[in-house]
Amino acid sequence: MGEKIAKKVDVSNKKASFEYFFLERYSAGMVLTGTEIKSIRLNKFSMVDAYCYFDRDELYVKNLNISKYEQGTHYNHDPLRDRKLLLKKKELKKLANKLTDKGLTIITTRLFINDGGFAKLDIALAKGKKLYDKRDSIKERDVSRERMRDE
Repeated sequence: MGEKIAKKVDVSNKKASFEYFFLERYSAGMVLTGTEIKSIRLNKFSMVDAYCYFDRDELYVKNLNISKYEQGTHYNHDPLRDRKLLLKKKELKKLANKLTDKGLTIITTRLFINDGGFAKLDIALAKGKKLYDKRDSIKERDVSRERMRDE
């Protein structure tokens, strides 16, 4: 019982903003088991390689690593299982239609627990950056850092 359960969990995927341009953003609920939400509240998750895909008109997140809950028994979950995302049908159809464009994908940008106590996943329809775009991002970040130091 030494671990602290957090009331507020709010973690962003910083690597995603470096690797992709975000075109549209959505906030989706997730279908989780009891041990998964307990691990999330303990900040025992990683969404670095997570992405979303469609299976029979339903959206799932893959490679969202939620560590096993330490006090979980034989009811513990598989850390890398695919989890269903909950969005409105209208949003799902819109995303499915946009995914047909070349070079677009759906990635995770943020995982948080809302005021109602539910785990939510912010996702974005994204387009991958080319190498020169990444260089521009690094340059902009360095320039803004220099401005902050001068002030």
